[in-house]
Amino acid sequence: MNPAPNLVLVGPMGAGKTSIGRQLARRLDLAFVDCDHLLEERTGVAVPVIFECEGEAGFRQREAALVAELMQGRGQLVATGGGAVLDEANRRALSARGFVVWLQASVPQQLERLARDRSRPLLAGSDKQARLEALAAQRGPIYAALADLAFDADGLSVAAATDRLHAQVQAHWQRVEAA
Repeated sequence: MNPAPNLVLVGPMGAGKTSIGRQLARRLDLAFVDCDHLLEERTGVAVPVIFECEGEAGFRQREAALVAELMQGRGQLVATGGGAVLDEANRRALSARGFVVWLQASVPQQLERLARDRSRPLLAGSDKQARLEALAAQRGPIYAALADLAFDADGLSVAAATDRLHAQVQAHWQRVEAA
């Protein structure tokens, strides 16, 4: 058990961090924060525009600053971007002040969920399956090492996943009002 003031969802794009996270936050009476959406709000532009103008490195700098800021708070469910875990400082901040849940989804499940989504800069190009497989190979071990709880959301509706994850979080997460 990792006592923490925040609940954090990590995992690949299409795993349900935003959809499941929003419902789970309501059930747990937590403020819901989606990192990508908050970055868009603050910059006034969509994530793909940030990637286009500043490249992935520029986006990751903005993301790291936001993660550091958010992890100073409490009583939040934070849905990170899929690549937020690549930065060591982000991993330290997430694990220090968050109970980290890895939402798992298979590549076929991701492809199905992201079939009509054109807002993912890392999926630009023709072979989305190969790109998702490469991202899974790179990030999977990082998610596994960081996670306090791994949750397989594959094949579940948002409602079913939320129900099951709610029960597991209640059993494993000790919410604290840490300084």
